[in-house]
Amino acid sequence: MIQSIDYYAVAPLLVLVLTAGAVLLLDAFLPRRPYARPLLGAVTLTGVLGALGVVAAQAVRDGGPMRTFCVPAGLPGPARAGIGALDIGTLGSGPGGPGGAASALCSFVVDDFTLVFAGLALAAGVVVVLLSMAELSAGDVPVGEWYFLLLCTLVGAVALPASRDLVMLVVALELVSLPVFALTALRRYDGRSSEAAVKLFLVSVVSTAVMLFGVSLLYGMTGTVYLDRLAQVLRGPVAEPMAVPGPDAYASALRITYDLPPVLIVAVVLVIAGFGFKVAAVPFHAWAGDVYQGAPIPVAALLSVISKAAGFAGLILILVAALRGQIAVWAPLVAIIAALTMTVGNLLALRQRHAVRLLAWSSVAQSGYILAPLGVRDDEAVSASIAYLVFYAAMNLGAFAVVMLVSRRGARSGLDDYRGLAFRNPAAGLALAFFLICLAGLPPGLAGLFAKVVVFRELVDGGGAWLALVMAANTVVGLYYYVAWAARIFTPVPVTEGAGAPATAGGAPAGAGVPSAAGEVPAGAGVPSAVGGRAGGGGAGWVPVGVAIVLAGVVAVVFSIAPQVVLDLLPEGLIASG
Repeated sequence: MIQSIDYYAVAPLLVLVLTAGAVLLLDAFLPRRPYARPLLGAVTLTGVLGALGVVAAQAVRDGGPMRTFCVPAGLPGPARAGIGALDIGTLGSGPGGPGGAASALCSFVVDDFTLVFAGLALAAGVVVVLLSMAELSAGDVPVGEWYFLLLCTLVGAVALPASRDLVMLVVALELVSLPVFALTALRRYDGRSSEAAVKLFLVSVVSTAVMLFGVSLLYGMTGTVYLDRLAQVLRGPVAEPMAVPGPDAYASALRITYDLPPVLIVAVVLVIAGFGFKVAAVPFHAWAGDVYQGAPIPVAALLSVISKAAGFAGLILILVAALRGQIAVWAPLVAIIAALTMTVGNLLALRQRHAVRLLAWSSVAQSGYILAPLGVRDDEAVSASIAYLVFYAAMNLGAFAVVMLVSRRGARSGLDDYRGLAFRNPAAGLALAFFLICLAGLPPGLAGLFAKVVVFRELVDGGGAWLALVMAANTVVGLYYYVAWAARIFTPVPVTEGAGAPATAGGAPAGAGVPSAAGEVPAGAGVPSAVGGRAGGGGAGWVPVGVAIVLAGVVAVVFSIAPQVVLDLLPEGLIASG
């Protein structure tokens, strides 16, 4: 069987793959000159922007969803599924595969759901590439391998929301996960990074095994890997087939005369547990703090947004596209996990004194907010989860960008290092304060406030009042550590050691300059150097970080002024049939 390929549908993936190949070739053949590193970064950034441009062009095109890698109509299927007789006939209506067959099942579908998640991943990828330019300016990380692995992760993040069968879903999710292990460990002589990479690898392997076990049970019960066919088979028992008069009429595809087996509950639980590891949901969250702190800051930002978005895309596809008929089974479980995730994440964030660890546990709490709408029986809950994820991405990436800017001259990155930042570096201080206020959901950070309102509304309308109360309580808890961090930014540092200000190694009072590993550098140290505390350099390190902060800040401000922009991107019927 030969399947036709819609190359326009897979064009973003092709752009990223070709860019990854070009980066490897350039890294192998370019002479080791000072221009090599920024050139590879520019090529990578161009490739990501090119893929984002293709996604934007796909979004404004006329017509329905684009489908490719389709099984032709009439291809024989399994005569009997594990849960009853299955008649492989025409299951749907509307445009199907390349031949227009209504019943064609496709593995790759570009619809509104795909475009939103692909655009989110690529936009976040632009910021991560900019942060990577600063990280790689030190010269202690192999630049070609870094950008190649980063592009591979983006390929998986773009392919995953378009996946409409279990095999492609798992492969895309692993393509997102596997390169991150190596990215975390590319600081070869950093013991903390190596430890973080091992922890991330072990957790990811376990989560993949658990998820594959659940996926295998779903396949064993239904005899199919396609998500829409799974939804048809698991729709529930029927007393008799539905007959439609006419010579071309088809009977119902299902002739199940007994209840679905209890093993289905086991499969659903295992799949949710597998994705729970990917999105750091409680009780699968323990790895987050150590991995975020040990990984390079661009990788931590990638984990907090791109990897998390991919995990939620896969989870939504499984629950909504394949297991919608079993919402009575998984909705209460997701609601409980969401409540635990936001509560535990916020309580752990309260105790943190390290900036990246606080953002890590804050990210866990945010996962709970994103999960919450999926715990109610409401068809519009998916849009609320995606909208919150889009708001969260802009705010969190901006916070990580400022943290990286401050950490350029300090290895500790403790919260006390940010004391008086608004006086030393007003732009960075005001930007970080704005991002933190947005995450807290306080004015003028209306983006975060509107994101929480959207989720609250869906929870109340969907009958999840108890979950809305839990979220309200956790929002108050989150206010404390976000506001406490923001308050440090505007707290003047005493100018004399006698007043209790810690002194630096050179005897200058803390707070006089930009943070360093020993405290603060003297006034006049100026803007953070290109390579942080590991080496000297010019402005090549902080310029891309500054651009990343500006981009994230502009998006956050736009979302705060016109939050409806996000909801306009999320029309009803996000997920098309494969």
